[in-house]
Amino acid sequence: MNQIRTFLLIAWLMVAFLLWQEWGKEHAPVDAPAATATTSAPRSDGSAGIPVAQAGPVTAPAAARQAVTAPAPTVQLRNDVLALELDGNSITHAALLAYPRSQAAGSPPVVLLDAAPATYFAAEAFWRDADGHPLVPQVEGAVRDVVLAGGAAGVQVRFVATTPTGVQLQRTVTLTRGSYAVQVQDALVNAGTATWTGDVERRLDRVPPVVKSGFTNPESFSLNGAAWYSQEDKYQKRKFPKFAKDGPLNQQVTGGWIGLSQHYFLAAWVPQKDQAALFTLGQQGNRYDVAARGPKVTLAPGQRFDTHATLWVGPKLASKLDATAPGLGYAMDYGIFTVLSKPIHWLLTQLHKLTHNWGWAIVLLVVLIKLALYPLSAAQYKSMAKMRKFQPRITQLKERYGEDKQKFQMAMLDLYKKEKINPAGGCLPVLVQMPVFLALYYVLLEAVELRQAPWIMGWVNDLTAQDPYFILPILNAAVMFLTQRITPAVGMDPTQQKMMQMMPLVMAVMFAFFPAGLVLYWVTNGTLSLLQQWWNVKRFAEEPAKA
Repeated sequence: MNQIRTFLLIAWLMVAFLLWQEWGKEHAPVDAPAATATTSAPRSDGSAGIPVAQAGPVTAPAAARQAVTAPAPTVQLRNDVLALELDGNSITHAALLAYPRSQAAGSPPVVLLDAAPATYFAAEAFWRDADGHPLVPQVEGAVRDVVLAGGAAGVQVRFVATTPTGVQLQRTVTLTRGSYAVQVQDALVNAGTATWTGDVERRLDRVPPVVKSGFTNPESFSLNGAAWYSQEDKYQKRKFPKFAKDGPLNQQVTGGWIGLSQHYFLAAWVPQKDQAALFTLGQQGNRYDVAARGPKVTLAPGQRFDTHATLWVGPKLASKLDATAPGLGYAMDYGIFTVLSKPIHWLLTQLHKLTHNWGWAIVLLVVLIKLALYPLSAAQYKSMAKMRKFQPRITQLKERYGEDKQKFQMAMLDLYKKEKINPAGGCLPVLVQMPVFLALYYVLLEAVELRQAPWIMGWVNDLTAQDPYFILPILNAAVMFLTQRITPAVGMDPTQQKMMQMMPLVMAVMFAFFPAGLVLYWVTNGTLSLLQQWWNVKRFAEEPAKA
């Protein structure tokens, strides 16, 4: 019994420590075999009858990562949730209109893409010929401010570039209502007399954000770096400082995506799923980039080639990411708990639809999980009650064999076998439950829905901020203290008793710096565990076995 209590104490402390550890190691990139893109179908926009060009993979990354062109005139493009500033080749400003920077009245929206040197972050998509000369699209028409009209489904802007040899690039950028997915449609037409060869590169380039490190800062444990996905290797990631350290990424991918991730928000390019691209990572000075280069196109005179890509620039909304591209939902970065965290996140959103309050949704979610795991908890309490029943006989054996630990262990095992006692019966249910609650923790850590979400106005106005009055940490300490009071300390030595007595105070101090949503989850879980403990102590209470 003494050993089991020591194990449970260590396991419980380990859970508290693991809650703030980052799971999932970065995987070294593995080169995939080259793939050939399929031929795009001609569009029904008056271009029928124009031969379609063939596309193939790019086999080598660009020799240097330099600015594509001099700054071009920009256009403002806006729907109801996203405000963009873009030229023909890049988006240099993206404001997320539904996400204010703070809860203060009149707070400006979060800016994800930004041209300012200190916080530079841009999304680029540019074509260049075999000699590296870029195509420079210019906006069609004189309108420079394009806004989604009331009742309209979407809004778009068109760009056109024409080379001296007669090759024309027609680019259409579209935003639909309520969407953070920017649709980029390119059409290349060779109206000249010579064959043209070139490729497209879609790139995300940024100065990494300054993230305050610390045990109590959830942002420091989220992925701050690049992520990419392929059908072969699935989700991969790399933090900014490891771009060069972990070696180059030169991987041919068909049907994948690339992205730069930070806490709550993501920018990601999704190339056309049937066209190959070479995924690469790069660094120049304090700027880091991830790129998808390809397909490579050869256009004979009179031929046409079409390609489409989606740029996600916005919050990490699990349901919308999954609907945008295969595997994009992995950008939530739940680590090894993904298989559990995804359904838990889905359930949390359903409970929010019922309660219209993320705090009460957390409470209900913990209640449902505790109910689902109750059979395991009951088995744990039953096993521990049986161990308590035979504690006097174990004490007698210890006194009988004194310092002969080998004989004592053998006699104790014989007792367990005779009375059909499983000494690990009280521990295994705890180990089974740990991954579930760690998965729930990761949902609360990564869910952008909780950002600036209130629970009880005037008290917890932001579930991702600390409890301003420290009520939740104090409640947690009280729950832990009461749980200890009704838990028999059978077989616990004085050192262990002192450690257990100190834990409510230690956890109260630690939780004072945790986000309120996480502490609310922990208090709810602890309160339900206290009630379970009280009920099961009464239910499984038995007279001690005679020595």
